[in-house]
Amino acid sequence: MAQQPSLIGGGAAVAVISPRYCCPYPVDLAIVRKVMTITDGNFVVTDTNGNILFKVKGVFLTFIHQRRVLLDGAGNPILTLREKAMTAHHRWQVFRGESSDPRDLIFSAKISSLWSFKTTKLNVFLANNTREDVCDFRVVEGSSWLFEPSSCTIYAGKSSAIVAQMLEKQTVKSIFLGKNNFMVTVHPNVDYAFIVALIVILDEINRAGSGSSSSGGVAGGGGGGG
Repeated sequence: MAQQPSLIGGGAAVAVISPRYCCPYPVDLAIVRKVMTITDGNFVVTDTNGNILFKVKGVFLTFIHQRRVLLDGAGNPILTLREKAMTAHHRWQVFRGESSDPRDLIFSAKISSLWSFKTTKLNVFLANNTREDVCDFRVVEGSSWLFEPSSCTIYAGKSSAIVAQMLEKQTVKSIFLGKNNFMVTVHPNVDYAFIVALIVILDEINRAGSGSSSSGGVAGGGGGGG
């Protein structure tokens, strides 16, 4: 089992992936997803200066089993995000590096309710939370016109403590180029690589719920069950 993170409390950093992704100040990230591409690397994450921090590479395993690899700006694999096949709640497991060994499991995430039509809510469980009685983090989508999610908020456990927030930022140019743009604010001392991984998982679940792999996503799909 992978090394467990420090949790909220006493000013400790929320270092789910690594302390090097925790900053003592808020971190603003820009996430761009090319919704019309079928190639790898359709997710790009930059800082406010345009420096690439992460990319997401898709790996096709089988029709019912998907995998994504989160790379750092230099192309080194940080995390493997793997959908667990044939699960009703769309469970995703996240492992360190390119591993899929249970000993390298860091956390898992799944839909909290199969009957959540207007928003998708994810419960997140760290690897040492084997009972899963209470989630360690939760992701709640906000809704805009026609109930299409345009934002999400990530909380610590069942509390009201916010660790990160995401808001869609659409422009005429981005729509023309077939891109979804999202701005993410990660609160101080929170692991921003962890937050990016959660947003990628949310996007995958939403696209599965909308029945499309080339449109919808975080800002355009419902998070149904299955």
